[in-house]
Amino acid sequence: MNAKQLGDEADLLLHGGRIRTIDPHGSVTDALAVRAGRIIALGAEALRLDARSTVDLDGRTAIPGVNDAHLHAAWLGARWPHLFFSDTPPAEQPSGLLVRTPAERRGALQNAWRLLAELGITSYTEPGIGPGEDAGETGCFGTAMMDAYLQLHRAGAQTARVTLLRLFGTLDGSADLDDFERGIQAPVPETDPRWLAVTGVKIFADGIPPMTTSWVSEPYPDGTSGELLPQSAEGALHAYRRMIAIALERGEQVAVHATGDRSIEEFLRVLEGHSAFAATAPSYVVHADLATSAQITRMRAIGAGFAVQPLIAEHTRDWAGMQLGPARTAAAWPLDEMIASDALTTITSDAPIATPDWRASLDASLALLGRDDAPTREALLRRITIDPARQDGAAAWKGSLEIGKVADVTVLDEDPAEPGRAFAGIGIARTIVDGRTVFDSARFDGARFDPAR
Repeated sequence: MNAKQLGDEADLLLHGGRIRTIDPHGSVTDALAVRAGRIIALGAEALRLDARSTVDLDGRTAIPGVNDAHLHAAWLGARWPHLFFSDTPPAEQPSGLLVRTPAERRGALQNAWRLLAELGITSYTEPGIGPGEDAGETGCFGTAMMDAYLQLHRAGAQTARVTLLRLFGTLDGSADLDDFERGIQAPVPETDPRWLAVTGVKIFADGIPPMTTSWVSEPYPDGTSGELLPQSAEGALHAYRRMIAIALERGEQVAVHATGDRSIEEFLRVLEGHSAFAATAPSYVVHADLATSAQITRMRAIGAGFAVQPLIAEHTRDWAGMQLGPARTAAAWPLDEMIASDALTTITSDAPIATPDWRASLDASLALLGRDDAPTREALLRRITIDPARQDGAAAWKGSLEIGKVADVTVLDEDPAEPGRAFAGIGIARTIVDGRTVFDSARFDGARFDPAR
């Protein structure tokens, strides 16, 4: 088709730089045309179109909009600029109820969206909002925060696309099976899923290795093995298995916080027994610190995946190593095996635990992998763009810069696939969501994001 046959002029044309499409062939082009929020042409065809607005990349590189597939935006917006892994002393960390009113809850989300736009993040997963946290300490995870999301969504105020998981227990804590069964029966709110998709549920299976609360096969030095968090009259294991099964039978995505090999194993067994149930999006393990090679292979075979946090691994490796010992520590956080297996794997921040800056997460990934070359960098870029779109069940319409997909674009000062320079040193020049610029460094007059925080 000739570009002049495409119909009306483009709304936006990007040209004059390198555009990494992150398509299945790893294609690179030099121009991209947008109409009504969608990509309508690439390369020479795009350049033939008249456009109402143009952006000269001036040698910069564009990639698909970054998608952080595990980020607590409400909590981040309420706490910013304070992160758990930061230089903020414990005594100065925010505590107690962080948001009290509807206006404060909406303000927390809008604060997070401004920050994410500055970081080139166009989509994220809010991993756990719901009635289990209605009496929660921070006020950032209960039903009232779901209401804030819905209010802003219906007002068309979003500058980032959101995938949201419902929560029927407490954050990082237990959940009762009866409460879970009652909660999941509540109807999912009606939304435009391209902006606010409520795809499934979050379940906390266990704790973390440094606290000896991951549920593991090999005991810790003190003889304990961790334990499961879900509860029921029939026991924790019954509750855990049943929660997963109920959600799968309803066609919901299931994300489990599971760090120990035993909690991952039980999740896998339930998934393998319910493979006939079609979900809105693939189920996955969050963290997966101690996943085994066999488990990674089985997860790939059933189309499930992992959402991992290399930056948290970097922060906690020595602490966890005191409980795991040298051999288990060396095998922990198996990002290399996940990528090599082609299992669905997303690299995420878990902000505000760690910084939401994806560049720091990719630098931590390079350190974890122990190499820095172009194929490795390209593989990492896929884990923050198209693979998160797969996790969202949305790869048909976002995650890569292909004709027909939404025009969500992150423009960088340099090519992130070129080895030899830290990702953290690459500036973010522009963030485009649905064809609309939501951040432009040339016009930004606020306090810039400080990666040292």
